[in-house]
Amino acid sequence: MTTRVLVVDDSGFFRRRVSEMLEADPMIKVIGMAENGEEAVKKAAELKPDVITMDIEMPVLDGISATRKIMAQMPLPIIMFSSLTTEGAKATLDALEAGAVDFLPKRFQDIAKDKDEVRKLLCQRVRALGRGRAAISPRTSTAATRTAPPRRQTPASLASSDTGLIKLVAIGTSTGGPVALQKVLTRLPKNFSIPILLIQHMPATFTPAFAKRLDQMCAIEVREAQDRDVLRPGVALLAPGGKQMRIEGRPGNAQVRISDEAGLTYKPSVDVTFSSIANVYPRDTLAIVMTGMGADGREGAKTLKQRGSEIWAQDEASSVIYGMPAAVVDAGLATKVLSLDELGPGIVKRL
Repeated sequence: MTTRVLVVDDSGFFRRRVSEMLEADPMIKVIGMAENGEEAVKKAAELKPDVITMDIEMPVLDGISATRKIMAQMPLPIIMFSSLTTEGAKATLDALEAGAVDFLPKRFQDIAKDKDEVRKLLCQRVRALGRGRAAISPRTSTAATRTAPPRRQTPASLASSDTGLIKLVAIGTSTGGPVALQKVLTRLPKNFSIPILLIQHMPATFTPAFAKRLDQMCAIEVREAQDRDVLRPGVALLAPGGKQMRIEGRPGNAQVRISDEAGLTYKPSVDVTFSSIANVYPRDTLAIVMTGMGADGREGAKTLKQRGSEIWAQDEASSVIYGMPAAVVDAGLATKVLSLDELGPGIVKRL
C-alpha cells in the first residue's frame, strides 16, 4: 500500500529535497506541500495524507501549533524536523507533547554521512508510521494512545501470575517513547521504592532536556545518568544519548557505567543495558519493552528471561510503532502484554 505524504516547510529547497528522497521509494507518494503551519492545517484536511513531515519554525503558524490543530481535527502521524541544539530539543519535546509521533534532525548530516542512508532512514520511518495511521489518536500532554483494536492476539500463556521480588525496573523504548514514558512515569508515587533505568533512542543533545522535563512532571526523581551514578530507590536514570549505559557491582550497591562506543546501531542500546543488568540483577528485574521501531531489546530481554527476570511488553494497540515490543512478544519472552494505560499502575501493583 502506498503511503501518501504531505511535506511542510517554509524553505522551498528543503521541501523539494525531502520530496525527492521520499518519492525515490516506490511505496511513497508526496501528494502535497505547504510552506507554513496554517497552510499545513488546510491541506491536511483537504488531502487527508497518511503521514505529514513538519518543520518547527515557520511563519504565519509554527509547526507545534499546526500539529496541535491537526491532531485535534483529524489525527495523523506527524514527523517533526528539528535542530540538534538545546533549544531544538525543547521545541521537539513540545512538538511531541502536541501530538507529533517522531522526529528527525533537519541537518541530514546529523543522521548519516551517506545520502542513501539518510533517504533509507527517512522512508523507513514514513512507511512505518503510514502503516499505523488508522490507529493514531489525539493526545494530551500526558497521554499517547492508539485506539485501533490489536491486530495480534496475546497468547493465553502470557497472562501468568507475578512471582518473586523485584529490585530494579528497566524500560526500553524508541519511536513514540518520550510521551509514552511520560505517561508511565507520572503514574508512579513519590515513595516508589526501587531504582529505575530508562533507555530511550534519542540524540545526545535531547536527553538532558528530556530528563529535566520528566523530573518536573513526575513525583519520582528523574535525571540523565552520569558515569558511576549509584542506583537509588525512587530515582530514574535516563541513558545519555549517543552513549551506552551499563550497570556493574552488586544489588544494593550497583552503579552506572557510561561509555562511548563505536559500531553499535543504537546509542543508547536497550540490548546493551538489559544484558548488563542480567549480570547484577539476574532474577530481580522487571524489564519492559515499549513502543519503537526495530528489535532493540529482544536479545537483552532474552538474556534476562533466561536468568529468571520478568519481561513485559507494550501492546500493539497503544504502541505508535509495534516493532520493539512485537519482537519480544513474538520471541515468546513476554510475561505480560499491557496497554500504555495499564503499564504505570501495573508496575505499582507488581511491587
